[in-house]
Amino acid sequence: MKIRSLLKSIPGARAGRDWLVSRQEASKSLPAQRLKELKFEQEFKAFNELSQSTGSTRRFSIRWEDRWPCLEDRTSSTGFDRHYIYHPAWAARIISKTKPAEHTDISSTLVFCSILSAFVPVRFFDFRPADLRLDNLLSATADLLNLPFRDDSIQSLSCMHVVEHIGLGRYGDPLDPDGDVKAMRELRRVLAPGGSLLIVVPVGIPRICFNAHRIYRFQQVCEAFSGLKLREFSLIPDDPAFGGLIYNATEEVVDCQHYGCGCFWFLKHS
Repeated sequence: MKIRSLLKSIPGARAGRDWLVSRQEASKSLPAQRLKELKFEQEFKAFNELSQSTGSTRRFSIRWEDRWPCLEDRTSSTGFDRHYIYHPAWAARIISKTKPAEHTDISSTLVFCSILSAFVPVRFFDFRPADLRLDNLLSATADLLNLPFRDDSIQSLSCMHVVEHIGLGRYGDPLDPDGDVKAMRELRRVLAPGGSLLIVVPVGIPRICFNAHRIYRFQQVCEAFSGLKLREFSLIPDDPAFGGLIYNATEEVVDCQHYGCGCFWFLKHS
């Protein structure tokens, strides 16, 4: 309204006023993405003019061809993938308690392994090798269906958000409806007596979302690791209103999730 009032007070400004009104009306019918693009163009021009007036162009060049539009980041809060933020945080807290001399991880998130290696020597293995080079971190190739370790040999082991994919072909692995069961059997085999195994899988109403992942009932996971003791369980629920991590969530709560995240800490009997 202030702009319209100003235009009314300027002689001969009717054409400009009419243009502004038509522009505003037209903008209402534009798709949201195009509106974001127009705003980006306007802000680029304004920023460029400010840079010229303040002399900051002596420090940086600013050219339209170098633009890198980030049009989806103006949110009221910072969003994040709840599964992939909370489960590594859960695992890191356990490893900070157990203080292993070395930790072995099979195909979990690279962020988890790379940060953990700042405090604990880490061996990371993946079906698809990762060219990750850091002190205190070994990155190598391994097949979760045929791990290159002796029976009862690994004291501290993790495999998080991985087994639910095995056998679905998503990552170029052979199709195998029982691939996940075989993978869990391998993890159980190589875990040393007294050792810790950190397993993370999607939990809730059991089903296969081909070719992305499987979703498990609570008891399906426990049965797959029969012979191990469940030391701790935490749930990342569907609904953020229930919190980030629910420690010792009940089986009933777990099994009614649509796509929850189950964090299982198993121990192998000495």
